[in-house]
Amino acid sequence: MRRFDEQLIELNDKLLEMGALVEKSITIASQALIEQDVEQAKKVTEEEKSIDRINKDIEALCLKLLLQQQPVARDLRLISAALKMITDLERIGDQAADISDIVIAMNGASHIIKLEHIPHMATATVKMVTESIDAFVKKDLNLAKSVIKYDDVVDDLFDKVKFDLIEIIRSGNPNSEQAIDLLMIAKYFERIGDHARNVAKWVVFSIRGRKIKEKSE
Repeated sequence: MRRFDEQLIELNDKLLEMGALVEKSITIASQALIEQDVEQAKKVTEEEKSIDRINKDIEALCLKLLLQQQPVARDLRLISAALKMITDLERIGDQAADISDIVIAMNGASHIIKLEHIPHMATATVKMVTESIDAFVKKDLNLAKSVIKYDDVVDDLFDKVKFDLIEIIRSGNPNSEQAIDLLMIAKYFERIGDHARNVAKWVVFSIRGRKIKEKSE
């Protein structure tokens, strides 16, 4: 096997590892929120450090491939897409940490509403991250397109959360401050969905040479 092929396999493996760390961060942040567990929320900070480290490793590997191997055509697109993907994955890690910071600030306070839609948002975003990375490794165009469309599910859930919480804020509920915190958490999950969608778009680019621009595609 050529050295170049070995390095591409290493790139796939590292992307899978980064994806798994990101998925873990989202899951821990969501569980910390649901269980009102401050100690659990603090663990996301350590995951964020691991995500940052592997982000730098992947970036260094991609630059090595570009400079030493001078890839062309599809291989060049693949490496360029990987560099773009890790930027979005790193931001997802940051946003999972932001969610955990809010959970820590809430300090175990009882929830003012039943957390129904926010956990579903977390599950949906984990699915998007997992499948977008799988699509890259397997070069699966249809799977990447399905991830892009699935972002609508996250957006719909955010709209439901927003509606419920804005009603609480408008009512003058004395716990309106927590409603704002929960709205921010929901917004972070919505952004995570957007970044996972971006990852899938870069997968499409790596396969066919151009990105999907519209959700309808």
